[in-house]
Amino acid sequence: MSSPAYLLSPGYVLGETEQPHTAIEQLEARVAGYGIPMAPRAWGWGSYFRTDRTPVELAVASAETTLKASGVPRRSVDGFIVCTTAFPSSVDDHAGLLGTVLGELRLPAVSFACGMTINRCNNLLAALHVARSLVENGSLRTVLVVTADRIADEAERLEKFALFSDGAASCLVSSVEQGPDAYQFLASASAQDAEVMGQRDQIDPRLAVAVNDQLQRATGIPLEKVGAMLPANLVRPLVTLKERQAGFTARQVRTQNIERIGHCFAADPLINLVDIAASGEEEIDELFLLASSVPGARHGVLLRKIA
Repeated sequence: MSSPAYLLSPGYVLGETEQPHTAIEQLEARVAGYGIPMAPRAWGWGSYFRTDRTPVELAVASAETTLKASGVPRRSVDGFIVCTTAFPSSVDDHAGLLGTVLGELRLPAVSFACGMTINRCNNLLAALHVARSLVENGSLRTVLVVTADRIADEAERLEKFALFSDGAASCLVSSVEQGPDAYQFLASASAQDAEVMGQRDQIDPRLAVAVNDQLQRATGIPLEKVGAMLPANLVRPLVTLKERQAGFTARQVRTQNIERIGHCFAADPLINLVDIAASGEEEIDELFLLASSVPGARHGVLLRKIA
């Protein structure tokens, strides 16, 4: 019989420099190259956040906020999962990255650590699925999960599907309910289609439907009971269309952070959870679905607010 798992003290940091989308170099030429109209309000282009810090520094900064807010003793953290779209190319550098993060965070008891990358902007939700499984089966007590990314080339700041921000997000996954912001894991699920992986602009809502079905079978909770669906902050028409096709209502899909922050790689759903909690809009015992899609894959994590 599995033990319950809880998501504790989600937090995030963004790049230290906020800029309007109009600061993007050669904006008009890029938009023309994508063959789309210059319609910032329609796409949801607002601000983006740029950093001079490394992904490791961003990861440490976000994880520090989570650890401090949770009140969990650092010696009780026995697992660590770090997510990024670009680990160092040299294997010799991997140990240095891990050692730097664990050393700066003062986590002496971590016995298991791994990196998550091939799920692209679904990395964080995939990591939460792994962490939840490790905690529920008793392998680990408390896992620190952190994702961090930044744009390395400003020419890639704006893509057809998103305006990117630099940043990191983090949380603890634990067998013990603790701290001021706690959520119980109800279920997590994923679906993939290898035939369209790697093909841009091929987000298939049928994968989201498959994930929704898995979550309902696991919990008995129908889709309409979800209070807030927290997606990746891609351009608004894309998010709205695909999530409505997946069965969500306009009320459920929260897109407020698309203009405010933009797309912070895999961190978006957790960032959106932090912000909706800070707004005071949510109610105790409300259901939240963290979800993200990339071409060929969909991940979802269903949570219940408990504290």
